[in-house]
Parts: sequence; structure tokens; C-alpha cells
Amino acid sequence: MARRYAVLDVFTDTALSGNGLAVVLDSEGLSGERMQQIARAFNLSETVFVLPPTGIGHTAKVRIFTPARELPFAGHPTVGTAVLLATHKLGGVAGQCDAMIVLEEGVGPVRCGVVLHPGAAGYAEFDVPRKPAEIATALDKDTVAAALGLLPREIGFENHVPTAYEAGVPFTFVPVHDLEVIARARPIRELWASAFSGGRPGSVFVYCRETVKHDAAFHARMFAPEFGIDEDPATGSAVAAFAGVVQRFDEPTDGRHVLPVEQGLEMGRPSLIRLELEVDAGALKAVRIGGHAVIVAEGDLRV
Repeated sequence: MARRYAVLDVFTDTALSGNGLAVVLDSEGLSGERMQQIARAFNLSETVFVLPPTGIGHTAKVRIFTPARELPFAGHPTVGTAVLLATHKLGGVAGQCDAMIVLEEGVGPVRCGVVLHPGAAGYAEFDVPRKPAEIATALDKDTVAAALGLLPREIGFENHVPTAYEAGVPFTFVPVHDLEVIARARPIRELWASAFSGGRPGSVFVYCRETVKHDAAFHARMFAPEFGIDEDPATGSAVAAFAGVVQRFDEPTDGRHVLPVEQGLEMGRPSLIRLELEVDAGALKAVRIGGHAVIVAEGDLRV
């Protein structure tokens, strides 16, 4: 059976940058095992499988796989799939088009606002379905530094220290001094499993406040060897949880804050993830993730 698929670059408005995503349409009849095999064959950070929705008014049910496992939620699959489905629905309309796409994911329905412009990258923004929550776990600076090939004195800046948060998917967040330090970070495989075990998430988001682009608020890299991802060019689910880190250490004032996060530059896949916070009475009221997506290939998958 031929199943339509598309490949997109997400969190970028330029093809061959950002984070690659495969989306398999017409996925009815595929088992979870078969989906995992297909995701492994595409060998991108994530592959999405689109199924008919179960809820009235929803656009589609989706299942999201890395090369190694299924995820309940992920940012760049949400943005990319929303742009693709909106393009298929409205792509022939002249001028700017707005659409609401509701994706049923493992964390529940995710509402995505999509804006399309003829001849340009699509843009999607979604409300994070689960507010960031801290994961109570002990993170030893020496152990974390060694697992990243860094020195303990290079971990942390200002009042930021290593923490763990989740907004559907758990991450360890490691602040480092500057761009020079983050450029040297890498997973030390023989130390990784012991450093990130016992409740310490093995998906590690390393960040600093120094940036390459003037319009970014943070520079980041993300390593997840246990998911089959040595390094990810853009990680929307991590940035969603990162909102909790920002709220804890930076204590933003009440109101709306836009904090773009640049990622993927060390990989030659520059990405920009738009993080928006709404703070009310000192607490996070809402978190939104947004970004562009470009369709780079479409075809048939014959399995």
C-alpha cells in the first residue's frame, strides 16, 4: 500500500536548516512496531504518523516516534504537522490564510494556530498542553560536567544551576558560562547512563545566555543518546519545559515575555524557537511555542 509522506524542516524559514521531520499520512493499519521501524528508517529526530481523529472538531490523531522510542508530545513534530495539514487544506488559497489545527497527542489535544503565506514558510504556534513542572532529583555538578566533557567550574551562570523539568517530556537543564563552553559540550557515553539515571532525565538541554543572533534570548544544544539522538537541531518540547527554568531563576515580571531560543548552530542546522510566557501574579499563566516550517519533499511510502 502506498502511503503519502512529507519531509519538512522545522523551526526555520529556510530549507536544509532547522530540524528535519518526516510525516506519514494515511497511517491507518500500521502497528506501533511498524511505525517504529519506519521512524528508524527515516532516521530523523522524529517521525509523525497521522491517523483519523477520535474527538469531534479535532483535525487528526498523531503518534510521534524518535528512531528509538515513542513520545507522548514533541514540539517540532507539532509545528511541522500543523503546517503540513493546514497547507494541504488551504494551500491553494491566494493571500494570507489562517487555520486552527487540533492534534490529538499522548498528552491530550494540542491547539495550533497556523499562518500561511503563498511562496513562504508556514508558521505555527501552540499552547503548551501541560505547564512546566519541576522534577525533584539530585544533580551533582561534578557528575553532570564530566558526562558533558566539561569542567565543574564551567557549569552554571548567575543564579542558574542544573535542574530537571517536564512539560510532557522530561529534560535535564544544564546552564553553562558562555558560547565557548557550550561549543565544547558533548555526550561522554561511558559516563552518560550513570550520570542521568535514578530519576535524572537522560535528555539534556544545555544552555547559556550568550547568543550568536541578536534576536535570540538563549543559545542551546540538546543531547539524547538514549533516544537515538546524539544531538537535536531544535527541541520544542525542551523549550516548553525550559519555561519553568526561566520562571524559577529569572523571575519575569507579570505580563507577556517573548524569549527566542537559538539551537542547532553547531550542527550547521540553525533553528529559532519562539518561546512566549504569560506571567500573572508571579506564576506562569500560559506557555506558547512557535516556529516556521518548510516542506522540502513529498512522496509515497510503499509499506
